[in-house]
Amino acid sequence: MTTARDLFIIAMHSGREQAVGQGDLSLALAGAELIDLLGAGGLTLEDDVLVPGGAPAPADRLLGEAARTVRPAPYERVEDWLWRRGRDLAATYQTALEADGELTPKAAGRLSFGARRVEAVDTPARHGAVDRWEHREPVLTALASALGIGGEPSDEEPGLDDDATTAVVAAVHDAVMELEAVRQRRNIENAAFANLWRGP
Repeated sequence: MTTARDLFIIAMHSGREQAVGQGDLSLALAGAELIDLLGAGGLTLEDDVLVPGGAPAPADRLLGEAARTVRPAPYERVEDWLWRRGRDLAATYQTALEADGELTPKAAGRLSFGARRVEAVDTPARHGAVDRWEHREPVLTALASALGIGGEPSDEEPGLDDDATTAVVAAVHDAVMELEAVRQRRNIENAAFANLWRGP
């Protein structure tokens, strides 16, 4: 399993009262893909731009798609790639995990991803994701914290061990905060518009 697939499963089982937003999750999944590609040598990070590496294509289909979306020169900034790759990525992962038998439709429940309610199937992949989470693996913990899952990593937990991973995680946090600011601004504008129509 890739970091993105593990993150999707953890987001489903976060125990939050409110489901993780599709946009937030999509940005974090894109960041998880970048971190796996950087770790495999499929990419390098020079300053804040992504430079394609020479590693062979990943075996995972979605990670392979992510690798193919990395632009040649002129190279793309991490933040720009997150927004472009992250568009509807949560729905893409849900469809892929269902097709792979990792998710199954659920008749009822409080967490919903997209229009259909789903739950993780009891598979080795699910156990691997949960084990990684329970051991507070630094990358998974840091990405989940951007979604408000598990809180901020504590000082006692091991940190991220390289600058490129740290930069990607920071970009994910920034993008999620930017998305939330856009939502809040839209809500304020909609409320003002509704008040205008209601009148005094």
